[in-house]
Amino acid sequence: MISTKNFIASLNGKPLAVFGLGLSGLASAKALKAGGADIIAWDDDEEKRLQAEKASIPLQDFTITGVAGCAALLLTPGVPLHFPQPHSAAQRASETGIEILGDLEILHRCDHGIETIGITGTNGKSTTTALVSHILKSAGVDVMMGGNIGKPVLEQTLPKNNGVIALEISSYQMDLCPTFRPAIAVLLNITPDHLDRHGGIDGYVAAKENIFEGSGVAVCSIDDAYCAATMDKVQKAGTRKAIPISIKKEVAGGVYTNNNILFDAMGGEAKEIASVGDIPSLPGLHNQQNICAAYAVCRHLGIAPQEIIDHIKTYQGLPHRQQVVRVINGIAYVNDSKATNGDSAARAVSCYGNIYLIAGGQAKAGGLSALEPYHEKINHIFLIGEATDEFAKWCEKTTIPHTKSISMDVAVLEAHRMAQTNRGQPGGAGTVLLSPACASWDQFKNFEHRGDVFMALVNSLSDEVMA
Repeated sequence: MISTKNFIASLNGKPLAVFGLGLSGLASAKALKAGGADIIAWDDDEEKRLQAEKASIPLQDFTITGVAGCAALLLTPGVPLHFPQPHSAAQRASETGIEILGDLEILHRCDHGIETIGITGTNGKSTTTALVSHILKSAGVDVMMGGNIGKPVLEQTLPKNNGVIALEISSYQMDLCPTFRPAIAVLLNITPDHLDRHGGIDGYVAAKENIFEGSGVAVCSIDDAYCAATMDKVQKAGTRKAIPISIKKEVAGGVYTNNNILFDAMGGEAKEIASVGDIPSLPGLHNQQNICAAYAVCRHLGIAPQEIIDHIKTYQGLPHRQQVVRVINGIAYVNDSKATNGDSAARAVSCYGNIYLIAGGQAKAGGLSALEPYHEKINHIFLIGEATDEFAKWCEKTTIPHTKSISMDVAVLEAHRMAQTNRGQPGGAGTVLLSPACASWDQFKNFEHRGDVFMALVNSLSDEVMA
C-alpha cells in the first residue's frame, strides 16, 4: 500500500469525502485511512457499503448532508462528474467549492518523485500500457502498472531503483486530475466514445488533450484528424518534446510502420528496425500503432532498439483482448470482450476471416458502422443484449446474415454449430469471435465478467467433429 501521508498533510486537518466504494474507491479509502486521514465515505450500492464497513471505513451519506468542511471529494471515475448530469455527490462538492479528485491525482500529490508514463486513447491503451510495462520489466526496470488496468494505484507498492510508473488513463480519470500530468504522455487515437459523459465529441477530445499540458514528452499518433490537431497544438506550444507516431505514413522525428516494418526517425534519419507484422500476440495493423507508441516510450527511456524488439516478441497479450480461448477442429474461438465500441471491434474483425461474430450489449454512438469496411469477412452475426433490435436493423441494411440470440449462452452455441458445420469454406477454417462493440452492463458486471462467461461457455463445448 502506498503511503498517503504527504497528501494528507496538505489537507490541514480537514476530513476527506470518498464517493464510490468499488475496487479503486475502497482501496483508496483504505490507503487514506492507513495514512491517518479523517474520511467519510459513501456509495449508492448497499453491498459496497457493507464491504466498506467490514474494512472499518466510516460511512456517511453526504449526498444528503453535504460535504461542507471537507478538504476535497475523492470520486470514483465511473460516477458522472458533469454529463449527462452530475451525480449528487459531485453536485454537493461543486456547490461547496471543494476540489474533486481521483486516485491518480492523489498518487501525484503523494510527491513520490518517480517518473510517470500516462497512456490514453479511445482504443489500445490497455495493450500499450501492458506492452510498455512488459518491455521495461524485461529490461530490468522496476515498473508499477496501474490506472485503468490492474490493481488500484494506492493499493500497490512504489517501484524502486530508478523505476517508473506506467498508467493507463481513461478520459474519466483525466477529468479527475486537476494538476497531475505524466512526464511521458501518450495519445494513441480518438474516435467518438463516452460522448454522453463529456457532453459531445469536443468535451471528449478536450479530456484526452489534457494529458499533454505542462512539460515533458508527448508521444502522439497523427493518423486521425483529432490526434493530428492535438499534435499540432503540442508542437506549437513547445513545452513537450513531440514524438509523432503513424501506421499510415512516414513521420519526421517520430516512429512509424510501413509494409509491416518498424522505422525509427527519432534521431533524424529514419532507420529500419524490424518486421512487426507477424507477432502472434499483437495481430493487425492497430497493434502496430501500439508497438510504435511502446517503442517510442522505451527508446526515450534508453532501452536499445533490438532489446525492445526482443521483448515485444515475448509479450503474451492481455486477457479479453483478442485472446484465443480454444481451437476446435481448426476453428478459433476468440475472446475480445474488451471491444466496447465499434472501432475497437473493427480492429479485431480486420484480423480474421470467415467470422462468426457475437456482438451486442449497451450500444454506443456509431453502433456497428465501423464494421462496414469488413463486410466480406463476416459470415454471420449473433446479437445479444439491449442492442439486439438496433443492430439487427443495421445487419438488414448491410445484408449481413444475423441471428437474434439475445443471451451469451445461446449465441455461443449457435455460433459454434454454424462455424463447425461450415468448416472448409474458402478463406480459412473460420473464427468464432466475441467482439461486442458495446458496453457490458446490461447483462454483465463488466467486460471482464462478459469475457469470463464467454470463455467458460467455449470451454464447455464438445470438440466432437460435427456433421
